[in-house]
Amino acid sequence: MLDRITAFFQMIGNAVGRGMGLLIAWLVWPFMAAHGWYGRRHWMVKGPILALLVLLLALYGYFFVQTQVWTGFNPNFVDSYRWSQRTVPAGQELSGIAAPAGGNAPPATAGTNAGARQCQSSAIVDAAADLTDMNVNQNAWISSMLLYRLGFFGIDWDHTPFLDNKASFQRGVNQAVRRTATELVDSLGRVRGTSGINNNLQDARGNLQFDEYSWYFGLDPFGFKTPTPAYYRTAIEKLRAFNADLSTCAATFDSRADNLIQFVDRIANDLGGTAAILRERSENNSAGWFDTRADDRFWFAYGQLYGYYAVLSGAGADFSQVIRERNLGQIWNETLARFKAALNVQPAIVSNGREDGLIMPSHLAVMGFHTLMVRSNLVEVRSVLDR
Repeated sequence: MLDRITAFFQMIGNAVGRGMGLLIAWLVWPFMAAHGWYGRRHWMVKGPILALLVLLLALYGYFFVQTQVWTGFNPNFVDSYRWSQRTVPAGQELSGIAAPAGGNAPPATAGTNAGARQCQSSAIVDAAADLTDMNVNQNAWISSMLLYRLGFFGIDWDHTPFLDNKASFQRGVNQAVRRTATELVDSLGRVRGTSGINNNLQDARGNLQFDEYSWYFGLDPFGFKTPTPAYYRTAIEKLRAFNADLSTCAATFDSRADNLIQFVDRIANDLGGTAAILRERSENNSAGWFDTRADDRFWFAYGQLYGYYAVLSGAGADFSQVIRERNLGQIWNETLARFKAALNVQPAIVSNGREDGLIMPSHLAVMGFHTLMVRSNLVEVRSVLDR
């Protein structure tokens, strides 16, 4: 009896061994065949092929490093601005102060600049410019890189579990900056929405709306193109030019309560749409670690919250007078604390399992919960302002 059991397991072991051998042979055979073909070629054929392989290896190495190294990523980076020290709302004149606290304008110097008017720059604009700078200057813009566009053996990287988290995070941050730029043009950078549109803000919005996936060459339309990062770098310049003008009282920032109401309302609506996307994916595709779209949904939402946390932290300084007059300090701080709680969720591997799952939890449900809690606080802020 024992001999039969031993023979049975030996048979299974031999079958598994043969199967593994066939699988390895199947995987290795194309490389062996290519090696044999390559070995019989003349050096004039070998040279270009070898150069192409080295180039591909270098490109993929660079691509891998850029997708894994997140330079400048810090959920607490807004603390370095010291916006809480500002005492004057954005756009208002600074009396007896050489330069705006936390702003980019140079201090007044003796001589030509002595006695020149100084106004408070916008913390919202600083945040939008610095977020975009992190996306395209401190890091490579992943979504428009050639290898990202080519995909994984023709499969869109967003449909794989590999190397797409940073790209999704960057697009989420960019979504927050785009919405902010639109509000700056339509209301915040104008007097009651009736004055002329600021050209710097208008140019910044136009550049930030540019396609997120453009490389140096494209097929639709066919021909050479300006890549996406170039447009976003121009947007950074225009945002900072607006703040420089604002610091010298040559531009307008309308820090009225109704503008803050509209700004908060638009952000709440944007986050509501993201929460719906997270919920739909969580409810209908609970495949745990094997849901290949869960990670890009998660990191897009994370990037969006990351961006809006910085922007709304800046809004607390730009609308400080409104927040004090409406006694919004406590709920405003609670809202920012909700953002920080959401940004503390940083799983090594994003899982989209059952909400009560033990082995494979639902990180999408967790992020959706935090997103809805942030939105709820923003709705409460809006209701208080609207009274």
